[in-house]
Amino acid sequence: MSNNSLAQIGAITAMNLRNMSQRAASSIVALVGIAGVVTVLIGVLSIAEGFRAVLEISGSPQVAIVLRSGATDEMGSGLSQDQIRTISDSKHVLRDQQGAVVSPELYVVVDVPLISTGTAANVPLRGVGPQAAKLRGGFRIVEGANFTPGKFEVVVGKGASLQFAGLKVGSQLRWGTTNWTVTGIFEDRGSVAESEIWTDASVLQNAYNRGTSYQSMRVKLTSPGAMQAFKDELTSDPRLNVRVFSEKQYYEEQSRILVTLVSTIGKAIAVLMGLGAIFAALNTMYSAVSARTREIATLRALGFGSAPVITSVLTEALLIGLIGGAVGALVSYFAFNGLRTSTMNFATFSQLTFAFTVTPALLVQGLIYALILGFVGGLLPSLRAAKLPITTGLREL
Repeated sequence: MSNNSLAQIGAITAMNLRNMSQRAASSIVALVGIAGVVTVLIGVLSIAEGFRAVLEISGSPQVAIVLRSGATDEMGSGLSQDQIRTISDSKHVLRDQQGAVVSPELYVVVDVPLISTGTAANVPLRGVGPQAAKLRGGFRIVEGANFTPGKFEVVVGKGASLQFAGLKVGSQLRWGTTNWTVTGIFEDRGSVAESEIWTDASVLQNAYNRGTSYQSMRVKLTSPGAMQAFKDELTSDPRLNVRVFSEKQYYEEQSRILVTLVSTIGKAIAVLMGLGAIFAALNTMYSAVSARTREIATLRALGFGSAPVITSVLTEALLIGLIGGAVGALVSYFAFNGLRTSTMNFATFSQLTFAFTVTPALLVQGLIYALILGFVGGLLPSLRAAKLPITTGLREL
């Protein structure tokens, strides 16, 4: 491109931008429309990002989850007492002064009303072994005390205590035919465990007539590198009929369905809303071209080419898109980031609490989408301006 063409582009674009104040009303309409689309897009996608983040936090490459062969989640699994002992005896299992760092676990779903609506929701009640806390990265009691083994006592994850009613220290709850007492609240770095209620596994077995069976077993290995050897050992043992996952792999598979669903819905909504924003941008830019008919014709008569005219109109449209995108990104960040909610975990059909997570990547994605909307909204008006016959424009004088 010649220096003359660049000079023409600069001159017309600068003139066009200086005159934007004369089209403030229509420009603001287009800007608000784009900002709304970006806000919704980032808001919906931050749900998927928050769900994925809480499951990623939960997964450790050094912790294995053992399920019955053929099971994809704990609800469809089952392990006997003999299988638990065999797994615990593996040479790849980490040991400390209390023995093998393992936790045979039982998982049931109980009804607890949501604080926000009062409607019943499925909340996981997990029976755990004595070593369970050592298998979670940051487990700690933040209020009250841990449950006493052998008693009908529970501790509640912080996320669950914030989303569901009646889960406060000292509360009495009735599930099945048993009364339970909440003795404490725990944290675990915001992991999936914070969506659960914990109790002693043997107590839960008795309360729900599960005998001596379990549904899963968590195992801390001697090192992350021992995962494959541990898996090979268990899956080749004729006494066992099990599947072995790394905790990270297990949670990645659980998150896939919801993340895909939410992302697809979010993008579909953004496309539909984007059509409305594009029409607003088209209207704005057609109005701008109409108001500048005489100006454009005069410039063309003076020797200015089509490219500078197209560039000037597109620049204005892209600027509207950029500002709208920036506004939408800021609104979505302050409105959604860190907002706690709960949703159905389709793998277990129970509620999982998490926080909306607005990442830098989502903000960039929103800005790019806003620029695309601005570009599409300005393209046809810019072409119309470039093709406008000089004689037609000069008649407007």
